[in-house]
Amino acid sequence: MNRILVCDDETEIVDAIEIYLMQEGYQVVKAYTGEEVLEILKGQEIHLLIIDIMMPGLDGIRTTMKIREKSSIPIIFLSAKSQDADKILGLNIGADDYVTKPFNPLELVARVKSQLRRYTLLGNLTVENSHSYQVGGLLINDDTKEVTVDGDLVKLTPIEYNILLLLVKNQGRVFSIQQIYENIWEEEAIGADNTVAVHIRHIREKIEINPKEPRYLKVVWGVGYKIEKQQ
Repeated sequence: MNRILVCDDETEIVDAIEIYLMQEGYQVVKAYTGEEVLEILKGQEIHLLIIDIMMPGLDGIRTTMKIREKSSIPIIFLSAKSQDADKILGLNIGADDYVTKPFNPLELVARVKSQLRRYTLLGNLTVENSHSYQVGGLLINDDTKEVTVDGDLVKLTPIEYNILLLLVKNQGRVFSIQQIYENIWEEEAIGADNTVAVHIRHIREKIEINPKEPRYLKVVWGVGYKIEKQQ
């Protein structure tokens, strides 16, 4: 059973989310501060975190930064703010998704399912046949879900991994932002530009020697992104 940690300083919100998640068969662990989240993660296996950005003490942003030092579990942010700047900030420091309050509980549950599906495939899937993809010094082993660049292991989040895998498997083909979003998030791309761009930037920072002059992940201005096909 997947165990989900829900953190918000408003107990009513935590209780409401718990009800919907338990109806879907998830086990819910509740927290009300960032400090509690970090303590729980030390002693329990958590498969996904839902956390509010704005909390007294250790807020969601700083909590996520600390978590990302050691873990790549899916993280969904909750926030009363809807500005793009807040969404980009959350994605920049390692969040996988973002839901704005007030939110539809069914939409939140759908996003939880989507993130858990990707995380499970990334971390635990056993594949009978070997599936490795290589472009120059960039190698993706889709059996072990490992990415290496010139022999060095690169740590990607589930979203980053899936974006990179999509592009590497289709090297030379240009994907628009909308196509990337719809392939990875499996939903209609509405206002997806910033979300995709942030993840692309993170991938570049991890796989490129010089992200400003990328060897692999190229932008085709006005069209989209591609992995440069190499001999």
